[in-house]
Amino acid sequence: MAITHATDATFANETGSGLVLVDFWAPWCGPCKMIAPVLEELDSEMGDKVKIVKLDVDDNQQTAAQYGIMSIPTLLVLKDGQPVDKVVGFQPKEALADRLQQHI
Repeated sequence: MAITHATDATFANETGSGLVLVDFWAPWCGPCKMIAPVLEELDSEMGDKVKIVKLDVDDNQQTAAQYGIMSIPTLLVLKDGQPVDKVVGFQPKEALADRLQQHI
């Protein structure tokens, strides 16, 4: 499954069912750029179990505010649309995979 890009308008539809990892990011954010290849690897390894959605906080401030995103990157894990886990800052792939595995 490919990584999806959401907007304020499409966020609920993209994250409403199943296990979803949302990457709240911005183009100018250094750690966000560092985590992007990690998310690509996770998507290729766990794409059948976890959907990965990216949301640019500069262009979609309503959703970021709704979830209380204060720093980026913030990775929010949603299960059937409900938050179940949150990680702030860069994380290695193994750490993210372990956290996601807890919710599968």
